[in-house]
Amino acid sequence: MTRHTMRRAFARTVTGLGLTLALAAGGLLAATGAHAQPVSEGTVGFDGDQGDYISGGGSYAYTAGKDQIQVNGSADRTTVGLSINGADGDWWNLSLAAPAGRELQAGTYEGATRYPFNDGGAPGLSHDGNGRGCNTLTGSFTISKITWGPNGYVEALDAAYEQHCEGGGPALRGRVHVQNPAPPAALSLGVGVSVEGRAGALNGRATVNGKVSCNKPVQVDVSGLVTQVKRNTLIRGPYSASVACVPGAPVAWSAEADPTGASPFQAGDVEVKATATAYDSDYRVGVTASDVKAVHLTRVRQ
Repeated sequence: MTRHTMRRAFARTVTGLGLTLALAAGGLLAATGAHAQPVSEGTVGFDGDQGDYISGGGSYAYTAGKDQIQVNGSADRTTVGLSINGADGDWWNLSLAAPAGRELQAGTYEGATRYPFNDGGAPGLSHDGNGRGCNTLTGSFTISKITWGPNGYVEALDAAYEQHCEGGGPALRGRVHVQNPAPPAALSLGVGVSVEGRAGALNGRATVNGKVSCNKPVQVDVSGLVTQVKRNTLIRGPYSASVACVPGAPVAWSAEADPTGASPFQAGDVEVKATATAYDSDYRVGVTASDVKAVHLTRVRQ
């Protein structure tokens, strides 16, 4: 049977709701907590025995550049997923997962069951695509090399795997090679609060300031709360500011806190809480830093 004839035959196969859910919840779930990264250099190949439902007994090979291959690792380094969109219209998903609580690293993982429904003590495996997937499966995989970067970045992966659908004997056997550039640095963020501030005699606001630092250019939002107790009265006010941070010398921020009640901020000591937030576009994650300081406000006319 030719590959195209086999494709048409499988296109006539009617799959149930359980299989539909299997495909929806398969390899893409390995992306949880991370984003897919294009593979710059790599190959994925697999073939199956006669009677294997996924491969139909055929052989398949894909190469980054000619075909679209993406890899994504979970932030906790427990799972890796690959998605393949072949130039010929094929599409496949692959997931490899370590047993719960373990980092995915070089080694052989026996007794794998279908990811993401694998028992907590068992490794997870799932290869599906082209409209076909296993409702249940058994298998194993060996990782000969895996190199992690920050936030689930996968720099290198060499793996081989074997999968049996529905407890059957026919197997699908695959091989993966991924080599990506060295990962970009993860965003490092710092924030500090100055111990000197101002209390406006006319508007009742507290002016607080400080500095932020970063290891790559990023827009930083600083927000927080100023709290003061005067004559048994609790005075509070939020503040916010936004600054463009660049690596090198810390960048100054300043903001006014408007009291939420009837009492204005006054000269004296206050507590200032500051939280800096920024978005790391390389890894599509938010990064935060915080500081708390006792600050002395000096009364000024504004």
